[in-house]
Amino acid sequence: MSVNSEPHRRVRRQGPVTLRGKQIPATTTDQRLLDRRGPTDWVHTDPWRVLRIQAEFVEGFGLLAELGPAVSIFGSARTSREAPQYKTAEVIAAGLVRAGYAVITGGGPGLMEAANRGARDAGALSIGCNIELPHEQDFNAYVDLPLRFHHFYARKVMFVRYASAFLIGPGGFGTLDELFEALTLIQTGTIRSFPVVLLGDGEWDGLLDWLRTRALADHRIDDADLASLRRASDPAEVVRFVRDARRRQRQGAQRVRRRRAARQ
Repeated sequence: MSVNSEPHRRVRRQGPVTLRGKQIPATTTDQRLLDRRGPTDWVHTDPWRVLRIQAEFVEGFGLLAELGPAVSIFGSARTSREAPQYKTAEVIAAGLVRAGYAVITGGGPGLMEAANRGARDAGALSIGCNIELPHEQDFNAYVDLPLRFHHFYARKVMFVRYASAFLIGPGGFGTLDELFEALTLIQTGTIRSFPVVLLGDGEWDGLLDWLRTRALADHRIDDADLASLRRASDPAEVVRFVRDARRRQRQGAQRVRRRRAARQ
């Protein structure tokens, strides 16, 4: 929740409009869009919703089109600054910056703040893609380029389209959602395969055991699907893996271009 100079007074920003107190709707844009129980008159009276969705894509593409190589980092908004995971995310982000990457996060507190902080302190562009929530979550103080979205799916496109890798820190439902979104897009060939790194010793053991002993054993996924995942905890190892994966991607793209040129 964000506040202004008046203590404990809620604020919500909707494009150029700032709403305060009782002016803030009880539901979010996504809630109203996805709630089938509500009235259907919006289909006829509110076609501007389509334009708002379009505007979120246009603004995001416009701001990030010339970003260059970047890494999307996800993790819990509830991680305290004293937690060891916070410092690890900060160090990893700084290392990625020194390797030539910008950093993209959800722009909130916790591990997102740690990653934005590491990027800012290392002198690179620190990007935050925030989302309208029932309890407003404002940008952390280390975001240089803040983008606020009304719709989760528009926000997810920005995370994926401009990332050379996904780093997944300890988190909750939102973090897991981003993890499996990336894995699904890779599995279906919707996006090129890029590194998906799980951060933290022992953090992911239970999930990976379940994927192997249940999902893989029952042939609901393949060995290649699990191969998309990499576990790491040492910051230098994470940076090295991301850098080496991108080099292999560039080499693969060059081979494809040479083959196409040879056929012409």
